[in-house]
Amino acid sequence: MALGAKVGFVGRRENAPSPLPSALPALDERLQEAVERGLNHLLSLQAREGYWLGELEADTTLESDYIFYLHVLGKGDPVRIAKLANYVRRGQLSDGGWSIYPGGPSELNATVKAYFALKLAGDAPDTPHLERARAAVHRLGGLEATNSYTRFYLALVGAVGWEMVPAVPPELMLLPNWFYLNIYEMSSWTRGIVIPLAILYAHKPRWSLPAHARVDELFRDPARKAAAFDWDEQLFTWRNFFLALDRGFKMYERLPWKPLRQRALRQAREWLLEHLERSDGLGAIYPAMMNAIFALVALGHAPDDPLTAREMGHLASFEIEEDDTIRVQPCMSPVWDTAIALVALEEAGLPPDHPALVMAAQWLLEKQLLGPGDWQVQNRDAEPGGWAFEFRNDFYPDVDDTAFVLMALQRVDYPDQPRMERAIRRGLAWLLSMQNRDGGWGAFDKDNDCQVFTQVPFADHNAMIDSSTADVTARVLECLGRFGWPASHPVIKRALAFLLRDQCPDGSWYGRWGVNYVYGTGGVLRALETVGLTAREYCQRGVTWLRSVQNPDGSFGESIASYRDARLKGKGASTPSQTAWGLIGLLAATEYTDEAVARATDYLIAQQNADGSWDEHEFTGTGFPRVFYLKYHLYRNYFPLYALARYRNLIQGAREFRALEVRPSEFQRRNGNRESR
Repeated sequence: MALGAKVGFVGRRENAPSPLPSALPALDERLQEAVERGLNHLLSLQAREGYWLGELEADTTLESDYIFYLHVLGKGDPVRIAKLANYVRRGQLSDGGWSIYPGGPSELNATVKAYFALKLAGDAPDTPHLERARAAVHRLGGLEATNSYTRFYLALVGAVGWEMVPAVPPELMLLPNWFYLNIYEMSSWTRGIVIPLAILYAHKPRWSLPAHARVDELFRDPARKAAAFDWDEQLFTWRNFFLALDRGFKMYERLPWKPLRQRALRQAREWLLEHLERSDGLGAIYPAMMNAIFALVALGHAPDDPLTAREMGHLASFEIEEDDTIRVQPCMSPVWDTAIALVALEEAGLPPDHPALVMAAQWLLEKQLLGPGDWQVQNRDAEPGGWAFEFRNDFYPDVDDTAFVLMALQRVDYPDQPRMERAIRRGLAWLLSMQNRDGGWGAFDKDNDCQVFTQVPFADHNAMIDSSTADVTARVLECLGRFGWPASHPVIKRALAFLLRDQCPDGSWYGRWGVNYVYGTGGVLRALETVGLTAREYCQRGVTWLRSVQNPDGSFGESIASYRDARLKGKGASTPSQTAWGLIGLLAATEYTDEAVARATDYLIAQQNADGSWDEHEFTGTGFPRVFYLKYHLYRNYFPLYALARYRNLIQGAREFRALEVRPSEFQRRNGNRESR
């Protein structure tokens, strides 16, 4: 079917499914009511401009760092600081520490940052809550065991010495793009964090620190301050190589003459200033934005300088003030939320030309990125056409958002069809161009899989590279399948080969961007359904795994702890979003009459609130596995709505409306040329 052809509105399939078991007709009425309530609730959350935006919540390290940031910039309004400190204090656990997700154990870096921030806010070290926090820090390993970014921030104000900080020399900027190690072999988010830090490392500012806020008492063993730089026992390891390099760079730092320093700093400054344009802050994400503001100050831009003030305004937009607290979001997710909300509403039966869908499609079309970005360094021949996650982040479109946006736009009966066709064609072409050599897709860059980089001393955020993942690959596969691409197409065959290599022996798939194996497995099964492969043995093993972790009440729940302990896969408190992911996977690869499907559906219906929403307290989103997690506040609403609507549509034998389909042959030549290189 050619691009632009319509395949029809939702209706009955010619071959209707077999009748429901006699126990289910009562459920059918409840199901329809639940879908209608969920649809109306989601519609009520749409902004006047057409988008959806839910809060994006993280742990208290953000508020702790924000207190530090306001102190450095001299913007520490006492009322503002007090509200941030209130939020931090309320996150303290009974054992004295702070966790990085609800229900999680005390974590060293979160605890050190909270302790330091509260001292900056004026809390005395002999108060009971700081005494308990100090004991927790010692129990968890002491200040010397914190990660490199915690120590870097402390060094900026002289709370620790620079010998405790890994070298981040700006000379990294001088490594050519063809060199095995260069800044574009780092993940996009790492570049945004590290390049400003390189500027700071070169200048080594010693911003003021009140005497009462020092943290020397947090060392468990003051004689072992540099414990983070201990050698591996095995002599020849990449870690030891980079530790030796770190020592060499630190010797270089002590030289009175550094022949490449000024050139490197110029390039770092130019990169920073360029990337501050066409974006709502560097990378539109919290740590990169904060580091960029620090770097601007180190480069001589005062906090009241128009450029610095603009960037500070972007970061301040992440604040949420509520009663006597202020909390801070790590970024904003309007494109992501809007795309998923559209897909859920479309599945729920909203007419394809409904004003809410058309308005949202208009907003998304205006957000398509048609300018240059970092992704072009590794993907020089492709034309722009992707979407970013945030309101404005032009350098960093990402694969996951782009695939979801394309699936959302495909089912909108948009009045300006030529414009929609152009956007979808460009988006698909960009998506195809981002396929990695291993057949999968990463998030922001192509072939960003240099494993060696994971051993550098500042790689302890566990996300130095952006290699292929099952969940992002599945999203692209689902997108292509919805556009009518067959399993026999070379692009899909290569993607399938990656997914089969990535499947766990028990049949599950790991979730990089959502918690965790339930997210990964449900997403892969849904993707394989769109290309007609769910009868295969590997899919049925995925279904068997989902059944094995389903709770007796029909729900699914998985703790973030499964990222550290695989024995906890699929185990944890039940949540609406994870139950929806499990149900989506079951619906994709088993009969809708299956008892496991009925139990998951019944759970979601029973848990729905009268206004059509669901409650969810757990974090089910992932930033950096083992390091940083997220709570998307709309996950609890649009994923359950989508899952219930999909179940209802299967019962009714409804066809999907597609405003557009795209012939794979349109991209054959370009794809073939790419594979031949």
